[in-house]
Amino acid sequence: MSFNASDATGAGGVAGDIATIAAMGAHALPVVATIVMRDTAEVFEQVTLEAEAVTEQARGVLEDVTISAWKVGFLGNAETVGAVAEVLSDYPDVPLVTYLPTLSWMDDEDEALAYLDALRELVLPQTEVLVGNQKTLTDFLLPEWDAERPPSARELAVAAGEHGASYVLVTGVQLPNNQVDNVLASPQGAITGEKFERFDTSFIGAGETLSAALAALLATGQELHLAVSEALAFLDQSLDAGFRPGMGNVVPDRFFWALPPEDEEGEEGAEDPMAVGLEPAPGKPRSIH
Repeated sequence: MSFNASDATGAGGVAGDIATIAAMGAHALPVVATIVMRDTAEVFEQVTLEAEAVTEQARGVLEDVTISAWKVGFLGNAETVGAVAEVLSDYPDVPLVTYLPTLSWMDDEDEALAYLDALRELVLPQTEVLVGNQKTLTDFLLPEWDAERPPSARELAVAAGEHGASYVLVTGVQLPNNQVDNVLASPQGAITGEKFERFDTSFIGAGETLSAALAALLATGQELHLAVSEALAFLDQSLDAGFRPGMGNVVPDRFFWALPPEDEEGEEGAEDPMAVGLEPAPGKPRSIH
C-alpha cells in the first residue's frame, strides 16, 4: 500500500508508485494523501485533503486485502502524517519504506517544519528503510551539521536510528571521476550499494521509483540487501530508458523491459517516439535527483 501525493504528470506520487510496483510484478494499493499541482519542471502548490479522507481510503482496503509492504511518500501536512502513522501502527510486522523528497518548493516554512517534525516523530520509528538524497537526508536528520564534508551514509543511519528507523538508503553520494554512489547503511555501517555514472540530465520521479521498487521487492519477502541491489538495478535501467514527455525533466520508463529491441521496432515500423511527443532522454543519464 502506497500513501503518496496525486501527481498529474505521472512521474511521481501515486501514479509513479503504481507504475513501478506493477512493473515489479506486485499489485499496488494507492492511497491519495494530497494533490500536488506541478508540471515536469516544478511544483507550484498543493491542495491538501482531510486526514480522515486519507485514512478512510486505506482502512476500507485494509479490511478487505492483506498487505505485505508499505510505501510512504509525500503526505501533505503534519495532521495527515499523524493519521497515516496511526494506520501504520496497527500493522507493526509489515515492512515500511519511507521516501523523503525535497520540500524546497513549500512556501510556508513553518508548515514544512511541522511536517518534517511529525514525520521524524511518528513515521520514522516505524520505518524499516528511509530513502532519500544525501543532501535532503542531511537537512532532515542532521540539520546542525557544519563539517566541510557531507555526512557518510553510516552517520545518516546513526541519526535515523536515533529516531527508530532501521536503515537508510542514501542516494546521490558524490564520488570522484564523475560518479555518484547509492548506499544502504545501518548504524553499524554500509551494507550494499551501487555506483552510477553522473550525467547532467535531471529527472523527476527517480527517488519515487527507487523507493516503490524496494517496497514491492520487500513485499515478496526478498532479503533487504538483495532487494536494494535489485531496486537500484531497476532504477538504473528505468533512467537509461527515460523520456521527456514535456518541456521539463526526464521521466523514468518503468516498463523499459516491455519495449521490443530497436531492430524489431524498425522491422515492425513502430512510430518514432518524437512523432507522438515523447522525446527520448539524451545520452545515458544515471544520476538520481
